[in-house]
Amino acid sequence: MEDKTSIVEAIRKAGIVGAGGAGFPTHVKVNAAADIVIANGAECEPMLRVDQLIMQHYPERVVRGMQLMMRATGAAKGVICLKAHYHDAVDALEKAIAGISEISLKLMKSYYPAGDEQTMVYDVTGKVVPTGGLPLDVGAVVSNVSTLMNVADAMDACSVTDKYVTVGGAVQTPVTLKVPIGTPFRALVAAAGGPDNENDYTIIEGGPIMGQLTDDWNTAVTKTTGGVLVVPKGHPAVQKKTPNPEAELRLAKAVCCQCNMCTLMCPRNAMGLDVQPHKAMRAAAMGSGSLLGDPNGVFSCCDCGICTLYACNFGLAPSRMMQQMKQGLQNAGYKVTKQVKDAPVDNIEATRIPVSRVIARMGLSEYDVAAPLVDKDLPIPIVRIPLKQHVGAPSVPVVHTGSAVNKGDMIAQIPADSLGAAIHASIGGTVSAVTDTYIEIKA
Repeated sequence: MEDKTSIVEAIRKAGIVGAGGAGFPTHVKVNAAADIVIANGAECEPMLRVDQLIMQHYPERVVRGMQLMMRATGAAKGVICLKAHYHDAVDALEKAIAGISEISLKLMKSYYPAGDEQTMVYDVTGKVVPTGGLPLDVGAVVSNVSTLMNVADAMDACSVTDKYVTVGGAVQTPVTLKVPIGTPFRALVAAAGGPDNENDYTIIEGGPIMGQLTDDWNTAVTKTTGGVLVVPKGHPAVQKKTPNPEAELRLAKAVCCQCNMCTLMCPRNAMGLDVQPHKAMRAAAMGSGSLLGDPNGVFSCCDCGICTLYACNFGLAPSRMMQQMKQGLQNAGYKVTKQVKDAPVDNIEATRIPVSRVIARMGLSEYDVAAPLVDKDLPIPIVRIPLKQHVGAPSVPVVHTGSAVNKGDMIAQIPADSLGAAIHASIGGTVSAVTDTYIEIKA
């Protein structure tokens, strides 16, 4: 039976990071003591299908990864969270956990943001993660289901070389593909029958709400890429996601009436974390930081975008004002104070907005369709593998131009005495370039 040391080391060697979020190195997360391990399969972002399909098609590997995480952390209980309407995934997982009494399923409603880590911790444990804290502060470790599958594979000496990605939006055949890390988005769009005229379309990297816009179709798939969504450049969702700081500040001064609907609809504020975007709007409009309220609350904002995309009746952008305030506080050297909160406020259910309504508000309902898993290799002649795909320092190359590599070979290592993750060749071939930001391999 694997012990904590061997599990942590296997995860470190495999280069595993959080596959569904910012990419925190998993070998650091798992090297702790916890009461419960929570698997996040709720797929916070609409239109993405990766987690749902992985649980449906590879339930045994997800459960195996959960058991390894529990063994490493000493957790006595494991809970896999997913939405109740993922019927095929629910059926598959119920069969996979049959006879395993310490692992159970938590079936969630289809609301946004069900996949928010802190919301999930509260739903499962009844405890609120402190401001400035981590789930571990309440005895929990949270891991994406794709990450758990990678953990299971690591025990078979398989490194992270591929990523499952949903390709959707304005494509002929929405699909979820397994592709080598470093694959250009262009190849995914082509595989889904996407548009040829790149000038008329933009790409949302990630989900439609928190994902980032890019016009660079050569952007590479990383260990955290979950979605590549093609959207016409004139689409209202693109306009909503395109920042215009000067105009937004003018509107905050001229239009915001301090109705505080943005704060009332904030899921983090409903958990008692003092996230109050209406005060950020007030502080910006009046040019006075003293009107911001509790600065700690600004750092509890999870950038879910509900205040901007759903709550504000005037089409203002409180979420981006919160981001600006957060950046300003960081630049000023403000340090978050860890604050323990007792319980959420009474209106927490009112902040749980049906996913279908959020998608409708963004004008994306026509694109919210199935994207079935096609589990076959997509031949990629060249990959550019970023050296920074995770929280922490960029990885350090251990290969040079002209090196011959096999798929799975380590090509970049964690810098000494730093937080980071190893990186491995996602295809076999020859290293054709090594730069400060990526390693290129030609098949």
